[in-house]
Amino acid sequence: MKGDTIPDQHHVARFCDNKHIDGGFIQATAFMLRSGEESLSVNWLEFLNCSCRESEIDELRKTYSRKLKLGMKAKIAVLTVGEVREKMLRESTDRRNLKVLHDPETNDPSRSGIYNLRHDDEIIIAELILETVQETYPARK
Repeated sequence: MKGDTIPDQHHVARFCDNKHIDGGFIQATAFMLRSGEESLSVNWLEFLNCSCRESEIDELRKTYSRKLKLGMKAKIAVLTVGEVREKMLRESTDRRNLKVLHDPETNDPSRSGIYNLRHDDEIIIAELILETVQETYPARK
């Protein structure tokens, strides 16, 4: 339900388009807010209720292909909610307390957001998030 807090042991995925991939690796810029955004858009994997990670990623690929251009280099980054939150509390200079909330859209029911990021955040915040990436997958199969 909209506004529900995603449990720390759950996982979210972030679509990282071509411009944030260099040499096959996701860059920290993929985890920075764009102009007009109030949260970093992610998808709640457990909400998809799939039997395995590959099935979750396949569902996301379908969702992304309906609303985004999936470039050849684009990737999907998987993060554990609690690891991201803990890393920020422990290592960010302001002991940032991130919130990860369910924020569904009509055509994207697993859509969620990472809140308490700011547009003026330095790249260091994005780099801390990048360090928590556990798995990556090609956005196109």
